[in-house]
Amino acid sequence: MKLSRALLLIFTILFLCSYSVRAQYILPENFNSLRAAEPAKAPEDEGQMLITVVAGAKGAIFKSPGSVSYKLKLDNQYNTAQDGKATCYVTTELGEKVYQDSVRLHIGKRSSGSVKFNINTKDIGFYKVSFGFNLSAYDDTIKRVFGVSPEKIVAPIHRPADFYTFWKATRDSLSRIKPEYNIIEERALAVNNKKIYLVEMHSWGNAVVRGWLSVPNRAAGSKKIPIKYRLPGYIVTMEPSLDDDDFAVFNFNVRGSGNSKSAIDTHGEYNLYNIENKDEYVYRAVYMDCVRGLDFLCTLGPKLGLDTTNVMVDGSSQGGGLAIALAAMDKRVKILTVQVPLYADFRKALEITELNPNSQTPVGMIAHYLKTHPSFTREQLFNVWDYYDPMTFAPDVKCPVLMGIGLLDEFCPPQCSFTMYNKLTNKRNEVWSSPEKTHEVDDLYYTYQFLWFQDILRLD
Repeated sequence: MKLSRALLLIFTILFLCSYSVRAQYILPENFNSLRAAEPAKAPEDEGQMLITVVAGAKGAIFKSPGSVSYKLKLDNQYNTAQDGKATCYVTTELGEKVYQDSVRLHIGKRSSGSVKFNINTKDIGFYKVSFGFNLSAYDDTIKRVFGVSPEKIVAPIHRPADFYTFWKATRDSLSRIKPEYNIIEERALAVNNKKIYLVEMHSWGNAVVRGWLSVPNRAAGSKKIPIKYRLPGYIVTMEPSLDDDDFAVFNFNVRGSGNSKSAIDTHGEYNLYNIENKDEYVYRAVYMDCVRGLDFLCTLGPKLGLDTTNVMVDGSSQGGGLAIALAAMDKRVKILTVQVPLYADFRKALEITELNPNSQTPVGMIAHYLKTHPSFTREQLFNVWDYYDPMTFAPDVKCPVLMGIGLLDEFCPPQCSFTMYNKLTNKRNEVWSSPEKTHEVDDLYYTYQFLWFQDILRLD
């Protein structure tokens, strides 16, 4: 009996303890179900201001200096009215003041408003614009870039007297190197009804470079497959393409990139490697790698069912610059798409980049090298880079070109991309501008790109 009472007492204590512990978790979770919740009172300064910037021209590319306008839509989500001012400040790419204006603002709580600025730049070119907001509970600055008649920008080409002789000798030297192509089917990588091949070849200096070829399976007797030849960005690793059903895609790694990394040791300073010697500069070999990759496609492509009469070359950033140089040197390229092309109009790109002494871009690395190597002069740098500037090659590109740019790009200033573009001579060239992107283009560009080369190549 005593034992039973003891057990009952212990059980009762444990039950109460467990209920007490359990109650710590149940009561807060169900508090609102036990009594009506009191409405929370948000602090008056709690909320946000949503601002939409609308350029008065598509892609923020305006037709004339007097046509520039911006409308800013403001959605006040604060619990109080917002009072203050909006300021518009415009400079050139080099930081010279062009325009400034301010307007007073009053936006009621939980309501919307707008402000418009009409800007007279007085000249063509690209401009940086800042929209500053200083309001009761909101303080911020929004930055954009716009262009004014950029198709009229003219810049000189600094082509060395022996430019064509230099590159012909370089091509001749490459032709004496046996490519020794090696194609290995990687069955383990085959997905989405595609065959994947690892491709190896000998290039400039007998270095071995590699790439990945993806070939969609086609029924016997069907048309040959057009080719998309993709060149890499700055030290970017190119992997097999698995999502393109309309092209055989050759993703190529030039020396120092991806599975061609072992072809050269630049000691961690890729675009500075032998920069003081035009004959030994890294990009001489890299440009030849691109030619050798095209050699492979045109030599062995037919055996793989590829249409070597329809070769499209595509590249972003460094790849864009490489694509321009390749198309200029080799007429086997039938169509070209480039995005945010690195090094275009190198002299101006260097001038703009030097405004930011802490720039970590590839051009910024060259600027830093100049600063820290006083014995290597600016003129000596140009005596090398004038052989490699994509703008120097641009007049010799005869195929159609689609160029995409991001107006906020600090790697490749939009003005430099346009001055290069303006040297192209084909009448079917087009530009796509992404106003809110930095070193990239918006997703819609790629839809347009597909439709563009479908139309030009007349693909079914």
